[in-house]
Amino acid sequence: MSHFQRVLLTGAAGSVGTALRQSGTRLGTIVRLSDRKPCENVASHEEDFPLELADFDAVSEAVKGCDAIVHLGGQPLEGAWKTILDSNISGGYHIYEAARRHGVKRIVYASSVHAIGYYERTETIDGSVPTRPDSLYGVSKTFVENLGRYYFDKFGIETVSLRIGSCFPEPTDRRHLITWLSYRDCRQLVEKSLSAPRVGFMVAYGMSNNSQAFWDNRTAAVLGYKPQDSADDYADKVFAKTEQGDPNDPAVRYQGGSFTAAGHFEDE
Repeated sequence: MSHFQRVLLTGAAGSVGTALRQSGTRLGTIVRLSDRKPCENVASHEEDFPLELADFDAVSEAVKGCDAIVHLGGQPLEGAWKTILDSNISGGYHIYEAARRHGVKRIVYASSVHAIGYYERTETIDGSVPTRPDSLYGVSKTFVENLGRYYFDKFGIETVSLRIGSCFPEPTDRRHLITWLSYRDCRQLVEKSLSAPRVGFMVAYGMSNNSQAFWDNRTAAVLGYKPQDSADDYADKVFAKTEQGDPNDPAVRYQGGSFTAAGHFEDE
């Protein structure tokens, strides 16, 4: 159970944010919801606070009175540089700077596999490896991870940076059999990131109990995370619907999948 009184949840209207809301007061006694649009079905322990992450004053007002933040918000896929800059990079800075000004103690940040997408799928890596982003989106994730490190070292704001693999209701392709994170396991991972007594600055991977893995996830185990679901349960279904890819195709060769095979977004 989280010991935080009021937790800001950004990206609360998205699919993962909606799934996290099922944690209820395990995130915090009060959960302040934030997204570009108002959230639906706001519960008695929730407060709705729509905003644009590019607007520092609005972010600061949303952070005021909170003692922890779960930051999911921002552009969720590759996009134009201006979009990535405003939503993810400036937005990430606004979250951390508002946290500093208002005395927030901990941030759980939804980073991504795309921060390390250019590691080959034959490599097993942990949270200490240098980042290798596969897209402008991935670059934005590395930027905010570094903000988390900076704001911990200089100001003592703790961060758990969760490099989420593929968080969907179920895996739908062969790569997902390695990277899948169920909604139930995602909720547990975030809850553990908030309830752990001390985390400092930590990088962990968002993955379920899949028998195949790109990642050594000992740091998540330190949090007490014990995934309950496995992509293995969907393997037969996925194999029946998909074909084996060319191992020389970047989408197959690298952990970031199709993001590594795509061209530079600004050239499209």
